[in-house]
Amino acid sequence: MSENEQLSFSTGSETNDKPVVCLGLTFKNDDERRAYFREELRKKLPELKQIEGFPIAEDEDIIALSDPPYYTACPNPWTNVFIKEWKKSSDKELDQAIYKREPYAMDVSVGKNDPIYNAHSYHTKVPYKAIMNYILHYTSPGDIILDGFSGTGMTGVAASMCGDHNALQSIGFQVKNSIVINKENGMKSKIGSRKSILSDLSPAASFIAYNYNNPIDVEKFILEARAIMEEIKNDYSWIYKTNHKQTNFKGTINYVVWSDVFICPHCMNELVFYEVALDDQKKKVKDSFACSHCKVNLTKKGLTRAFSITYDNILKQYINQAKKIPVLINYSYENKRYEKKLDSDDLHLIEKMNDYEFDSFVPTFRMPEGDESRRNDKIGITHVHHFYTKRNLFALSKLLKRIEHSKFHLSLLLIFQSIVMTLSSQLVRYNMGNRGNGPLSGTLYLSSLNAESNIFNAYEGKVKDFSKALKILQNNKNSVVSTQSLTNLNIEENSIDYIFTDPPFGANIMYSELNFIWESWLKVGSNNFSEAIVNRTQNKGFEEYQRLMESCFEVYYRTLKPGKWITIEFSNSKASVWNAIQEAIERAGFIIANVSALDKKQGSFKAVTTTIAVKQDLVISAYKPTKENIEKMKKEINTVESAWTFIHQHLEQLAVFQGKKGEVQIISERTPRILFDRMVAYHVKNGLTVPISSPDFQAEIAQRFLVRDGMIFLENQVIEYDKMRALNKELSQLNLFVSDENSAIEWIRHQLLRQPQTRQSLHPEFMKEIQYISKYEKLPELDDLLVQNFLRYDNEPEVPTQIVSYFRRNYPDLRGLEPTDEKIKQKAMNRWYVPDPNKQADLEKLREKSLLREFNLYVDEMTKSKKKLKEFRTEAIRAGFKKAWSEKDYQTIVDVGNRLPETVVQEDDKLLMYFDNAQIKLGL
Repeated sequence: MSENEQLSFSTGSETNDKPVVCLGLTFKNDDERRAYFREELRKKLPELKQIEGFPIAEDEDIIALSDPPYYTACPNPWTNVFIKEWKKSSDKELDQAIYKREPYAMDVSVGKNDPIYNAHSYHTKVPYKAIMNYILHYTSPGDIILDGFSGTGMTGVAASMCGDHNALQSIGFQVKNSIVINKENGMKSKIGSRKSILSDLSPAASFIAYNYNNPIDVEKFILEARAIMEEIKNDYSWIYKTNHKQTNFKGTINYVVWSDVFICPHCMNELVFYEVALDDQKKKVKDSFACSHCKVNLTKKGLTRAFSITYDNILKQYINQAKKIPVLINYSYENKRYEKKLDSDDLHLIEKMNDYEFDSFVPTFRMPEGDESRRNDKIGITHVHHFYTKRNLFALSKLLKRIEHSKFHLSLLLIFQSIVMTLSSQLVRYNMGNRGNGPLSGTLYLSSLNAESNIFNAYEGKVKDFSKALKILQNNKNSVVSTQSLTNLNIEENSIDYIFTDPPFGANIMYSELNFIWESWLKVGSNNFSEAIVNRTQNKGFEEYQRLMESCFEVYYRTLKPGKWITIEFSNSKASVWNAIQEAIERAGFIIANVSALDKKQGSFKAVTTTIAVKQDLVISAYKPTKENIEKMKKEINTVESAWTFIHQHLEQLAVFQGKKGEVQIISERTPRILFDRMVAYHVKNGLTVPISSPDFQAEIAQRFLVRDGMIFLENQVIEYDKMRALNKELSQLNLFVSDENSAIEWIRHQLLRQPQTRQSLHPEFMKEIQYISKYEKLPELDDLLVQNFLRYDNEPEVPTQIVSYFRRNYPDLRGLEPTDEKIKQKAMNRWYVPDPNKQADLEKLREKSLLREFNLYVDEMTKSKKKLKEFRTEAIRAGFKKAWSEKDYQTIVDVGNRLPETVVQEDDKLLMYFDNAQIKLGL
């Protein structure tokens, strides 16, 4: 699509009399364009319905919600057409041979206090300013970016905002002419918008994404929104009026507090929770409180709910619901806030609203079966409309009816959607008069004290919020939005330049269940058959989740160009989910090159209050190997050269230097142990025999490549590293969480790299680190770990270079002395140090023999007993699995794996890799 074509685009969903060019077709105006493509979409629907993830909705509702070809509330049939158009208009076709990017290895810290981020409170969002860092690093203007779990479309916003000077400067980039410079690492990129393809299984999410990436005339939009609000208020403001101080003057209700009613287990009288449990002075709920009747001390856990039978005039049947009564009104009069108990007029108004017979649309759908969506069945909240008071349901229905006839229908519907759960429903908790009422994120939990908000005030507030956001957004169409499952995303092979994605993680958030209320108002619902989630109701356990994720990453791998990068944002505290994601990434064919942190400044409710929740999200950087390297490794199958071809390619992709504030950071991906693991993983996940043992690998890697600070480099990389190393003297502290033998060895290794030291000085710190060792882990003593993996100076004729270098850096009086000097030897006595690669290989052979002996004991034990192993040495299991794989003894891997606790296999990436692939080999 040419620049001239873009300039003739409509600036929104309002009537535009200017000619519009779209996909090579010219229309009189945007209305004609929309009408034409909606008719084309109607013709394509029968075929599109065969695609996995097609939403649950009537055809006309899908068409009404869509703005084709840019956005469809179903699979978008024009995605590949846009890709072809974008390729035509690109001012360059970057030669693959000169494309070179290291993984973006810097930790990113970006706050959420941004109008675009805050306008809509979707369950999870990565700040678009954070994503901009990655897009600028990996792409050039005009490149095509894919996000198949796009959520609210922040990837699309980030791609577009890479052409905005103010946005770039706000995240710390320096802009000079057309060049963008990262002040922290000096990385340069070109300023300019990128294209994006956004897709999500949820119609609620894709609808938000479309609106964030669809330019409109903001001033006209604001005028329209305000006009609708004035019209609504003129007709219906009376529903939020209350008497001011027993006078004839009327105040405007801000919110009404509703309280649960319970039964005292002692006197069987009803208790109004607000009256007995709220501490007015401290503005919090008391831990214990007295019954207002019998004065017995109570806690909430000891109470049972009071229920009442009422007639539901929407369902036309009697229902039994937990009893809730209004207890307090917060209102405004002449710009001042007041609080009062409800008077007879207030109660009469509520009664009047309860009897209202609706003549406009309200969603009356039964809540779907689900781990989260049916949690309120026990209190009689079974249908969507039960989540609202009748007053708010009335207000929402009238507001929606006005919006549906607006020329800004889709944009205004987004604002409507943004308030129907977070500001309008019974999910809104009363915050005791403190800062803002609101729901808990990630759940449909109903509090015992909730706030019935003024819908009209909430809507006006969101109009202001979205106005600020829309003014910031770029005024061009750079995104295509689709609603479907990533598992069946029909995009051309090798057509995408970069992927940024934030996939669902296990059972963290039940997206389709939480989105059901939103989507009920949109009249288009999620088809959760292929939703990648751990969910008991959907019969999706960990294995089903992993298989779905593998299918998703296979699509990502197929569509990404060779040699290009994918960034995966990860937020989950469970090692099993973390390993499943890594397994899916690597099994698809990607090679992981870096893991770093993304700090989003503020946590969700679960991240803040759950002790095991991760406070920082992790970011995985992986790449798709080039065709040349894939072909080369195929020719070298079953030869040792396939290992070294992989290592050479992998080293080319890794960061050369990481450091800050005078400290050198160890790049773990460059250490021999991690390089060996990556090489093994690549071969195993491609069904190949591992061509070299760990000891031989350790010995040969130092002969084929250059070593610096325990890291491996190519010849052309080591010059740059040495130059930077000279400016940064100290090795930084490696932050490791010691949970098993392997991580314990890595922790010791780093301590000794920084400072060769005696067992006595190392032991106290080691004991602190191993306090979180898994209960099943049979961890060797520190002495055994040292003997098997490291060397100790014991009065040899010459002190090793590793110890001498440390002395010369830290002890001025030893700097001029030779390694044979007695003073040096005395200082070095009994210090443990990291051996050079040749001696490391000898140690590795001894260690491997010890581990295999241990593994054979487990195999022997299995023949005597069918019980699961309760305590074992994980490193021995790993070594045994590796040997069994090399001997094609897949049955032993499966047999031993089945005797391990299921969580152990799921939470250990290496065991999971061998076990899963052995099962595949055996056809299990």
